[in-house]
Amino acid sequence: MSVEQLRENRSPLAILLHMLLAAVSLFLNGFGVYLTIQANIGAGPWDVLNLGLSKTLGILYGNASIAVSLLILVIDVLLREPIGIAMFIDAVVVGKAVDFYRWIGAVPACRSLWTGIPVMLAGLVVLAYTQYTYMLAALGCGPRDTLLVGLAKRAKRLPIGAVSIALLSTATLIGWLLGGPVGIGTLICAFGAGPVMQLAFHTVHFDATAVRHQRLRDSLRVFGTRRRRAG
Repeated sequence: MSVEQLRENRSPLAILLHMLLAAVSLFLNGFGVYLTIQANIGAGPWDVLNLGLSKTLGILYGNASIAVSLLILVIDVLLREPIGIAMFIDAVVVGKAVDFYRWIGAVPACRSLWTGIPVMLAGLVVLAYTQYTYMLAALGCGPRDTLLVGLAKRAKRLPIGAVSIALLSTATLIGWLLGGPVGIGTLICAFGAGPVMQLAFHTVHFDATAVRHQRLRDSLRVFGTRRRRAG
């Protein structure tokens, strides 16, 4: 298998290796999410929704996260946005990873703003670098990012930043109504995650726009071609 085949997911082995890379990255990404929750100064917008849903239905955070992610995936499909294998991995792994870190009690909940803010920022840094390794797999963006792009395409008069604020505000409002934790940490996540990610990508010289994500149908075609050759 050549480097080019690996980079562009041209073989089943390349896809499987990148699926493993995506899964490991997202498991560690869940630790970043966990840190932002344990900061205890208000969760990020999507986590306000997940935690609110978890509280209202009496279910684990991970199950609430999976339910929200799968709903968003359905919307992405209806919007005819590109779907990749890694999007399904994202929908399941991150939420259950958070459940795992909560189960083992990896980090205690912060009790003050002065300890909460550094833990929140540490979580954003973990999220940024694991997003980088996840995107290297080139098997699809996350369901929420895909939804943002899909909505931005259809709201042509609005800049993507405005669409992002509207989407995050909606998730926060619904989550707050369900009892999710809103605070200064929510604002830090909403307005700080982007710059932290941009800085992280800069340190590793990574251009996210240059990644050519493979669609699900193309991944399946690679496996199908290999099976026909074997037969």
